[in-house]
Amino acid sequence: MDMQANEEVKMEERLEDITGITCIYVPVNDVYESIKWYQKNLGYQPVINDRVEPGMVTAVLNFPDRNGNLPSPGLRQVVPALFLHKSDEEGGRLRFSWSLDRGKPHAMACFITPRIEELFERFKENGVNILGERMTSGPNITFADPDGNIWEVWQP
Repeated sequence: MDMQANEEVKMEERLEDITGITCIYVPVNDVYESIKWYQKNLGYQPVINDRVEPGMVTAVLNFPDRNGNLPSPGLRQVVPALFLHKSDEEGGRLRFSWSLDRGKPHAMACFITPRIEELFERFKENGVNILGERMTSGPNITFADPDGNIWEVWQP
């Protein structure tokens, strides 16, 4: 029997194991204040059934579509939700250092935008902690939330 042909058949019949990322867990000191920061700077919105109030310990945020509707949970998630959780430790920790960046803290996730210039201006107006800008296969901005969680945004 031809092994290569047998492997091709198995590949065609194989089901998808992973179809997307549904959420990123984000440690924060104050969930209520973090919700306001992520709304103001990135456009994330709390899911409809979450009551937003001081003292909350967890929140789920999603990006609304062009009509302002939040997505329904499903098998394919294009943009992950953020699960903000009050952390028992001080400050954020979504970062690591990379030898290619000479030990500087590195982002844990990268958002995509079609309008990086407008986003950059919003960040500056809102006092977002911008850690760096660079060109790779498009412009990138590295920034931190108030808890020190490091993110990146990229325009392809």
